[in-house]
Amino acid sequence: MLTMLFSTLFTLTIVSAIMLLSSILSKKTIMDREKMSPFECGFDPKNSARLPFSLRFFLIAVIFLIFDVEITLLLPLASVAPFTNIISWTYSGLFFLLILLFGLFYEWWKGALEWAH
Repeated sequence: MLTMLFSTLFTLTIVSAIMLLSSILSKKTIMDREKMSPFECGFDPKNSARLPFSLRFFLIAVIFLIFDVEITLLLPLASVAPFTNIISWTYSGLFFLLILLFGLFYEWWKGALEWAH
């Protein structure tokens, strides 16, 4: 019991010393105005906060996220193929892909994928 207490205290001491040393060594010594200013999504924080935001950029980003999530939903479908009925696996995969393709064609038809008009 006493050995476990000493080993715990020794571990805590070593960890605390490493954290203190890393805190001291990682201090920034050069205080530059540019390095100390916040940087938010490519906008200059020193200008007005009422700058217009490109709605096209936002829509393209949302479409990218939707198709990124599609990939994460399709990968498990491929890994469970040997354990399921091949007919139900094929129908569920095709149904999922058809829904996504319909969404892609709808976005294309509405012009959301065009960057400039």
